[in-house]
Amino acid sequence: MPPSPLAPLRPAPLAPGRRTGGRIAPLPLALGIAGLAGLLAVRWLAPPELSAGLDDGVQDFITLSASVVIESLPFVFLGILLSIAVQLWLPADLLTRRLPRSPLLRRAVVSLLGVLLPVCECGNVPLARGLVLRGLTVAEAMTFLLAAPILNPVTIITTYQAFGWDDGILVSRILGGFVIANLVGWVFSRHPRPMSLLTPAFQAACAHDHAAAGSKPRRAARMFADETSAMLPALFVGSAVAGLIQVVVSRELLVALGQNPVLSVFALMLLAFVVAICSNVDAFFVLSFGSTFMPGAIVAFLVFGPMIDVKMLALMRTTFTARTLVQLTAIVALASAALGLGVNLLA
Repeated sequence: MPPSPLAPLRPAPLAPGRRTGGRIAPLPLALGIAGLAGLLAVRWLAPPELSAGLDDGVQDFITLSASVVIESLPFVFLGILLSIAVQLWLPADLLTRRLPRSPLLRRAVVSLLGVLLPVCECGNVPLARGLVLRGLTVAEAMTFLLAAPILNPVTIITTYQAFGWDDGILVSRILGGFVIANLVGWVFSRHPRPMSLLTPAFQAACAHDHAAAGSKPRRAARMFADETSAMLPALFVGSAVAGLIQVVVSRELLVALGQNPVLSVFALMLLAFVVAICSNVDAFFVLSFGSTFMPGAIVAFLVFGPMIDVKMLALMRTTFTARTLVQLTAIVALASAALGLGVNLLA
């Protein structure tokens, strides 16, 4: 008899010698922290004569990379803490018992959980990991992961403050984010082997029993160390890539494409992928492009960016395989582009 879709994931045992519990060696984490500290030291603590000797591109790279890390770090920690709370203090069957039994309705409800959890996309990755460990399917976790950054109240309020009801940007962002997240959830719910979408390391975390010996505070501390070791190296790598791309890609070229109804959509999607800015403040960032780019391009930026950017891909790589992320990115990109082009046609 096949397992119930409502049951928690239970991967097969790992081969002898494989590490469990999502633990990784502390070296990558230490190197990442040391690298961030070095970047900050060079940028802010170096004497003026040394700073003056740095190439402008190098200074921009250091500043942009460090800013992405600093902006994202609080939300990553918040997401980890919420994930631990879900795993240790949320009753095991609370979510699965209260969600509708219809898979389509379940994913629709899961996509609205971001209304109750105002965490930006960085913190949603560890939170989604915790939800999988608590019994959500991979497709449901994907739906939450993509929808929550857009459908959380902070993002909705800041988007309204930036654009109001002008050109339907706010409504298009909310509805577009909901539809695209559920489209992705439906696509991956059809996968015959959902566990194969996850990395071996996260499969090990699913198999690991966090309810083992020890008090809840002791277990929470151990889980915090595990998740931090998994998330922070990915965050540092993603932030460095985001900073590098921003230095290389000419923003003047993007602005030159702004008034083309088709190219403007892809230009701002590329910008959203590159800048990797938090969904809670991205509306104010793109507001400065409002007089240059068409409304559909702005909508595409506000929908695609919170779901897929270089930083998010690095964080999601801790959970999903590279092949899964390629497929996920393609679906979200095509759907976001279609949404943006549709808004431009109606504008």
